Amino acid sequence: MNQKILHTPEGVRDIYNAECEKKLFLQDSLYKVLKLYGFHDIQTPMFEFADIYKKERGTMDEREMYRFIDREGNTLVLRPDITPSIARCVAKYYKEEELPIRLCYVGNTFVNGNSYQGKLKESTQLGAELILDDTVDADAEMIALTIDCLLKSGLKEFQVEIGQADFFKGLVEEANFNEEEAEQIRVLIESKNLFGVEEIVSSKEIDKNLKDILLKLPELFGSLDKLVYVKNMTKSERARKAIERLEKLYEILTEYGFEKYITFDLGMLSKYNYYTGIIFRAYTYGTGEAIVNGGRYDNLLKQFGKDAPAIGLAIVIDQLMIALSRQKINIIIEEQNTLILYDSTANSTAIRNNAILLVNSLRSKGANTELLRKTGNKNLQDYEAYAKQNHICSIYYLEEEDFVQNIDVETNNVNKIKISELVNQIGA
Repeated sequence: MNQKILHTPEGVRDIYNAECEKKLFLQDSLYKVLKLYGFHDIQTPMFEFADIYKKERGTMDEREMYRFIDREGNTLVLRPDITPSIARCVAKYYKEEELPIRLCYVGNTFVNGNSYQGKLKESTQLGAELILDDTVDADAEMIALTIDCLLKSGLKEFQVEIGQADFFKGLVEEANFNEEEAEQIRVLIESKNLFGVEEIVSSKEIDKNLKDILLKLPELFGSLDKLVYVKNMTKSERARKAIERLEKLYEILTEYGFEKYITFDLGMLSKYNYYTGIIFRAYTYGTGEAIVNGGRYDNLLKQFGKDAPAIGLAIVIDQLMIALSRQKINIIIEEQNTLILYDSTANSTAIRNNAILLVNSLRSKGANTELLRKTGNKNLQDYEAYAKQNHICSIYYLEEEDFVQNIDVETNNVNKIKISELVNQIGA
């Protein structure tokens, strides 16, 4: 047999048993936080027309997309980013809406990037989008939502780094960079390449203060009070307003009591050019990748026919799982699983029927219950080991027609009881 068919392609992986259960439990826990903030569900297709993600919309490089042709000749793309899909939906289904729209989702994204250090090309995101609210209060609420979600996950130590896309765009306008130069310097600043930034800036005839800001931009991170001085070094009204918005944002987040979880990075930029204002990422120990990405995209919906400001966030569930594991933060699944085990060597028909009666009674009460037939080549200890492996806390073993043994998997205590009495107890 070709062994290749047992393996997954590079960049994707199987998730099963305890890990999968923990991932789904984590998603559900964080989803409940989104619902507490009043968000409503939306699902978008896993693939879209390629035009949804074209370069002009500010999405990622098309070389990082999985593209294919359908039988009608349309070029389709596995979604690398869920935000443009939601922007399309809002423009279509909420065209006349004028009050804020709150949407949340769970879905997988697909990015055909370079594989290094096990980086996944398919990842699960849980996200929220707040549309038709252009206020700094909305910015603060989305960052507060991010922090509440991370606290709910069990993390204690993390930082949400906040930047301002408009600050950089204001500097670019003041320096009169063309589009190519702006993109070059964006990449260099994002990668903290001071030498590359200096090479480009030194080749331009620009104001000394502006040159100093651009050279310092990769290092402008930390507490806000250490960064606001640059507001007086630029002539750009757009850049100054960006700093003033950060000041107001910090003021509101202190009212939430979340100031210890945030820091500011004026050199934070994004490969998604649709961001127009606040951008943010959350980091923690155990993973070099961001566990949350978010930001304001006030011009994206306009490209789909609805002029509406918006801000969103996406929690990268796979990266969060890695961080929790490496920090030894256990995801505790509060479920009681039960195994009904019946003997097939005795009066099998009557015992099987009693097992079915018992399992139906337990399931009708909402108990997660597995029904299993004991075979002759396995002893009871084998099934106890199976129960421990599968997080089963209790075994009901039927080897007689009228009685059942209730085995506590953790303590090995055994209690023998009549099946009729047990069924009555369950139904009570």
